[in-house]
Amino acid sequence: MQTNFARFVVRLPVWVAAAWAMGLTCLGAFVVPMLFASLPSKALAGAMAGQLFAVQTWISVVLAMVLLLLTRHESAQSRIPGHYVVSVLAGILLALLVEFGVSPHIRAHENLGLWHPLGSAMYVAQWLCAMWAFACTLSNQPAP
Repeated sequence: MQTNFARFVVRLPVWVAAAWAMGLTCLGAFVVPMLFASLPSKALAGAMAGQLFAVQTWISVVLAMVLLLLTRHESAQSRIPGHYVVSVLAGILLALLVEFGVSPHIRAHENLGLWHPLGSAMYVAQWLCAMWAFACTLSNQPAP
């Protein structure tokens, strides 16, 4: 019989993956569009969106690193597919590339026709990585 703490630890990867995926979902699909719809200027909305995306980058990196640490547990490794780890690492890499490679160009208003779609595509790719991690952790949970 498992203790409550042991059950919590077994289910923790699902909660962490859900937080990562849903954080990206809420920011990209709801919060940022609301900023552009409700703030008085696009410049103000863009500046605020940039700050929020920067915070989300670090939240994403921390949550993805926690997922990697949790999957190092012996019992988790037997249930988690190898492409899961690749997906989590790709999500981290994409978050950092957007923050340090793409965002500086967007903030400087350099060639927005290139950098904004590229950053958006990389954000969607990161979201897909997070959703895949969530699906893998959810499907690999033991029966209650």
